[in-house]
Amino acid sequence: MLRIGIDLGGSKIELIALDDAGRVSLRRRRPTPQGDYRGTLEAIGELLAAAESELGERGRVGIGMPGAESTLDGRIKNANSTCLIGEALREDLQLLLQREIRLANDANCFALSEAIDGAGRDAEVVFGVILGTGVGGGIVVRQQVLNGANRIAGEWGHNPLPLPGEESLPPPRCYCGRFGCIETWLSGPALCADHLRHGGEAMTAEMICAGAHAGDPACEATLARYERRLAKSLAQVINILDPQVIVLGGGLSNVERLYEKVPALWAAHVFSDVIGTRLLRNVHGDSSGVRGAAWLWNER
Repeated sequence: MLRIGIDLGGSKIELIALDDAGRVSLRRRRPTPQGDYRGTLEAIGELLAAAESELGERGRVGIGMPGAESTLDGRIKNANSTCLIGEALREDLQLLLQREIRLANDANCFALSEAIDGAGRDAEVVFGVILGTGVGGGIVVRQQVLNGANRIAGEWGHNPLPLPGEESLPPPRCYCGRFGCIETWLSGPALCADHLRHGGEAMTAEMICAGAHAGDPACEATLARYERRLAKSLAQVINILDPQVIVLGGGLSNVERLYEKVPALWAAHVFSDVIGTRLLRNVHGDSSGVRGAAWLWNER
């Protein structure tokens, strides 16, 4: 069975084709039409038509996208690509592509990819974490995505940061309308804002991490605060979900010291004498989301 995955991102649309062994037969991408819903549908259709023409085969299509489908009417909610909100994306794509499609949140696709043939391939429960422009999460149980009653399973980024310490200052406002969401402390832009708030220079996340590695005291203090917040937040997830593996994705997953320091810090907040949960870096990098979209056709 030819599985085709499409990752509908804010800046690009990526397509891959996978065979049964998970080998990539073809990979293509194009820019996402900004703020243009109809243009986005057409871009997906053109990308798929070109891919199937090149492969000489019709595939089963899975699509990863920001947001979730409402349980009321199937329309998209909670998407930071706001042109999708309120649209009947599944219905419109099935009509355009003339086939059944499988649609899932992009963080769920990331988690599924890493659970099937990535860092969490041998784990019963995998929690996939995106630490990038935003903070997302997905849950996979026995290589099946857990969507939840409200289609929001894994959305840890919109819970408030637990056990505030120095964070007891007025909490930052989140795009979702709430204040003090985990996303406002743990995203890449949040790391930069925190550095500035504590008297540091305006720097990118990459510059802050490089500065900490080089021994800059201000950058080291910023990264240490980030690690404490990440540890407390993931400890909550462990206390509720108790996964065997937590896999990090997104730009900040490349910060190597997180994998040693965060588990050492979360021990103080996890309700157990022994902690078997492993914190692991992703295997498939930026390709995890689009691979997971293709693997949606591995689900029951």
